[in-house]
Amino acid sequence: MALPEDEAKQTSEAGEEIFEDQPLIEEAEDEGSLEPIEADNGDGPSGHQGADKESELVDSEVLANALSEVEKFKDVALRAEAEMQNLQRRTARDVENAHKFGVEKFVQNMLPVVDSLEKAIESIGENVDAIAEGVRLCHKLMVDTLNKEGVEITDPVGDPFDPNEHQAMSMVENPDMEPNSVLAVVQKGCKLNGRLVRPAMVMVSRAPAEDAPADLASEAKE
Repeated sequence: MALPEDEAKQTSEAGEEIFEDQPLIEEAEDEGSLEPIEADNGDGPSGHQGADKESELVDSEVLANALSEVEKFKDVALRAEAEMQNLQRRTARDVENAHKFGVEKFVQNMLPVVDSLEKAIESIGENVDAIAEGVRLCHKLMVDTLNKEGVEITDPVGDPFDPNEHQAMSMVENPDMEPNSVLAVVQKGCKLNGRLVRPAMVMVSRAPAEDAPADLASEAKE
């Protein structure tokens, strides 16, 4: 059985052993107090710089593509403008030619009429009947030529009077015709492709005075 003194000695010796090991623990703690070096995962300053460079490269590529597209659209716009100017010049030239030479076909069709009239003039004094026949043929040829060009000569004798196409010169009593009918034509009318060019100047028939209503007769006397 150990004595108290021996236990105290053992405790003292154990304490010295513990005390002797203490500096090693402190040295370990001092070594562990060094800050560890963190790995560069792109979140540090160097990572931000790399991201910025990559962003700048992307932006430069986008800008280059945008500038290329702008040049393409600019070229297309210039070509369209040039084509429009050429079209305007061609249109103006065509309109001018239409005004100048629009009656070219009509002139070609009228030349035979001129030739026939010249021949009729040359034959004056030879035979009156032949001259008259030549003039009638020239007139027919001219009318046929006008019909080819869409010109219609109107002769409304016997037709009902139409103020839209006829111009009344006078009214003549005629029991043999319907009232308000064209009795005679002073000057024939003309239409071009259905459009009135010149109204026919006509004389219009009316009922005799004895056949007219009493009120109309009294108005005529007044």
